[in-house]
Amino acid sequence: MKTEQVRGGTHTSNIPASVFAMPPGMRMRYDAPAPALAECVTAYAVYAHDGSIPAVNWFMPAPPMISVVVDAGPLCVSIRNTRFGPLSRASLYGPTSRAFCAETNGGIMVGVGVSAIGWARLARRMASDLHNRVVPLASVFGAGLSNRLTDGLDALHDDADIKPLLDDLLAPLLARPHPDEPLIRRFSVLMLQDGVVESGDAATRLDIPTHALRRLSQRHFGMTPKLLLRRARFLRSFLALMRTGEPADYSVIDGSYFDVPHFLRDAETFLGTTPRRFLQNANRFLHASIVARAAVLGAATHALHDVASPGRAPTSPAAKRTNSPSSPAPTPAP
Repeated sequence: MKTEQVRGGTHTSNIPASVFAMPPGMRMRYDAPAPALAECVTAYAVYAHDGSIPAVNWFMPAPPMISVVVDAGPLCVSIRNTRFGPLSRASLYGPTSRAFCAETNGGIMVGVGVSAIGWARLARRMASDLHNRVVPLASVFGAGLSNRLTDGLDALHDDADIKPLLDDLLAPLLARPHPDEPLIRRFSVLMLQDGVVESGDAATRLDIPTHALRRLSQRHFGMTPKLLLRRARFLRSFLALMRTGEPADYSVIDGSYFDVPHFLRDAETFLGTTPRRFLQNANRFLHASIVARAAVLGAATHALHDVASPGRAPTSPAAKRTNSPSSPAPTPAP
């Protein structure tokens, strides 16, 4: 699949082409998986760059993602002070609690977002083993899946063919339900609600012991319930700030924050800097991908995807503000 040969990357069905507008030489596309995979796969994403100038693209903290590159130069990923790469053609990005950047040198990157239910069905190991790590896909899921993905994508000539290929490859691997799925669904919904930030409160609402919630969270989500709930609260608040176009409008942040310094401490944890500085450093790619993802999938970021109602935005007040695709992403404030 040659970068310059690929067609059909400007829009998906019923989505205005303007949602996917990118600078010259860059392209993106989002697709929802087949309905049978909707609880397991949060999105298919395609990012392409012509390679004339190396690019640094920022990503939000997120659940696991399978990444395959096609006709690409060396790709490296940095998660805070740890650098991974050059990466294998097929890699697995583990669950992250920190923003990370990818240094690309042209080519196409195809991403498959994996939900906690998807992880439960697909993986034998603890998701927490890969917290804030990037590893070869074959080291976790075997060379068979890695080879089928790379060979299949190499044979394509149109972005629109990526979704059917991935649906066909993943369907048999994600067919068997896991016994923990009812609890995973309930905990996933709980994470999208304003004000739920304590693991003890979450365990009470789920009617399970705290230690059972901790085991479930680390096994399928990749981190402790407290960190997971804090990440969700921060991302809801941060994306709401982005929608206002004013990174200092703290009136939109989650009501469970005691004060602004409390929110800014979370910003340091999850972004490594203040929201204003992060938005100054993040290039157009991050802003464009947030708008495009919200338009196609309902949630502006992978970590806030509603697995209980795939394709629909979460229903909490902050999530409604965050996920509305009706207005463009703001330009970073000076």
